[in-house]
Amino acid sequence: MKKLLLGIVIAAGLMACEGDRGPQGPPGQDGLTIIGQTYEYENVDFTYEPAANLYSRLLEVPSEIEVLESDAILVYRLEVVSGDNGPIETWSLIPQNFFLPQGTMQYVYNHTAADVELLIDGNFDLSTLDAGFTTNQVFRFVVVPSDFAKDPKINIETYDELEKAVLQQDFQLKEFAVQ
Repeated sequence: MKKLLLGIVIAAGLMACEGDRGPQGPPGQDGLTIIGQTYEYENVDFTYEPAANLYSRLLEVPSEIEVLESDAILVYRLEVVSGDNGPIETWSLIPQNFFLPQGTMQYVYNHTAADVELLIDGNFDLSTLDAGFTTNQVFRFVVVPSDFAKDPKINIETYDELEKAVLQQDFQLKEFAVQ
């Protein structure tokens, strides 16, 4: 009797899913849905703020980039490391920590739809920080829907992993150059 009742409940649930198909969603651009946009700023120099003991730099989002209030902006910092065949460019997701002899410092950021504020924070006197951390830095900014950025199945830790995830989703990142 219990099996018969369970079968009736399952059948009723399956029939409840029948009905007219909903309206067609908007078409993607050339068959692809563009989920993100990316842009870079080169030669970024930070300004030291002694009262707060931190470095900061405010960068505007380029006018050709559309950022919705619900979007996430991911920030990657360029690091060049030595490889067997010469220098290798790697992109590290911020926040990024460095454990130095003086203490710990960290690149962090916050953003609005119009700008991104980059910060260098630490637990020691940052006025003594090596200029290699504060001058001529290169940052890549990736604007994606927040649902994509917070999906636990998507690895955003490095830019290479983000690109792989984008390709697996049949999406596309639109790249812009910043003057």
